[in-house]
Amino acid sequence: MGFDPSRPDIHLGHVVGLRKLRQLQDLGHQVILIVGDWTAQIGDPSGRSATRSMLSHAEVLDNAESYMRQFFKVVDRDRTQVEWQSQWFGDFTLANVIELTSRFTVAQFLERDDFARRFADHQPIAITELLYPLLQAYDSVAIEADVEFGGTDQMFNLLVGRELQEMMGQTPQQCFLMPILVGTDGVQKMSKSLGNYIALEESPQEMYGKVMSLPDSLILQYYEYLTDVPNADLAAMGQAMESDSANPMDFKKGLARSITATFHDTAAASGAETQFEQVVQRRDVPDDIPECRLADVAELSINQLLVRTELVASASEARRLVGQGAVEIIHSSGDRATVAAGAPLPALAAGDVIRAGRRRFVRLVQ
Repeated sequence: MGFDPSRPDIHLGHVVGLRKLRQLQDLGHQVILIVGDWTAQIGDPSGRSATRSMLSHAEVLDNAESYMRQFFKVVDRDRTQVEWQSQWFGDFTLANVIELTSRFTVAQFLERDDFARRFADHQPIAITELLYPLLQAYDSVAIEADVEFGGTDQMFNLLVGRELQEMMGQTPQQCFLMPILVGTDGVQKMSKSLGNYIALEESPQEMYGKVMSLPDSLILQYYEYLTDVPNADLAAMGQAMESDSANPMDFKKGLARSITATFHDTAAASGAETQFEQVVQRRDVPDDIPECRLADVAELSINQLLVRTELVASASEARRLVGQGAVEIIHSSGDRATVAAGAPLPALAAGDVIRAGRRRFVRLVQ
C-alpha cells in the first residue's frame, strides 16, 4: 500500500481501502506502507483534467506526518512496515531514469483514460505526470510486492507495476482494486478538492452531521464500505427502505453513530446525535457554543464577521454561504433573520446568535 502525502488529510474515501488492509493484518498478513515522498511532489494525475502543481519536499514531509497519524487510526501500527520512496529514489541517477522510461512508450501511457481525454482536448500533460506511473511501478519492484492496493481509478498504475516486475524477473503482483466512495454530494467521488468529503479528524458534530447530510441512496453503500454490518442485515435494510416499511432517517442515524464512534468514541457519537437533533431537526441553538464580543464585530460586514468569528475559513466561503441563504441571525427574542447577499446586516445586540450553515454558531456578548 502506498500513499502520496500531497494533502495532509485522510477522508472516509481512503478508509475503504484501509479497512481491507486491517482485515488482512488480522488474518496474519504483513502490510508495507510506502510513503511517496518523491511522487507526492509530482502529484498523481489519475482522474485529473489538469496538471497538478508541484509541492516542496518540506510540504510533503509535513503532510506525511499528519497522514500517518490518521492512517494508524485504522491500520495496526505494530503490524505495519513503513518505507520511504527516498530510500531507493534518493540514489537514482539520470541513467536509471532513462533505463526505466525505455521500457514503456508514450502511446501506452496515452491509453490511460485521463491522459487520453486531456490529449484529445489539447490540454497540457507534463512530462513529470508521465513519469508518475513509472515511479509508482518501481515501488513494487523495490519492495518485491506480492499485492498492491488501490482504488479502481488506480488500475493503470497498478498494472504498470505488475508489468515492470515481470520485466525485471520478479513474480508479478496481484492487484486489489477497491471501490470508489461517492462523496456527500451523492454524485462525484469523495474528494477534498470537491468539498464533498468527511475527514477523519472532523469534530464529532461535523462528522455526524455530514453523514446525516448524505442522500438516502448512499446509505447502503456507506454501510457496506465503512462498517461491519452483515450482508443479510444490509439486504433487510434495503428491502425495508424500498417497501417504505422503515424510515431511512433511522438507518442513517445508526450509520452516523457508527462512523463517529469509530473515529472518536461512543460518548462523542451520542453527544453529536443529541446536538444534531437539537440543532438540525428542532432548529434549536446548542447550549455550548463559542462567544464573541459584540464590540469586536459591530463595524464589520457580514463576510468579515464570519471570518473574524471563525465560522468560516475564508471570505470566499462566507460569500458562498450568504449567497446560499445559509447565514442567519437568531435574535435573543427568538426572531430569526436570514442574511441576504448585498443587503445591509441587521442590527446586532448582545445575546444574538450567528448561524453559518447548519451546525456552526457563535453568540455575541458584551
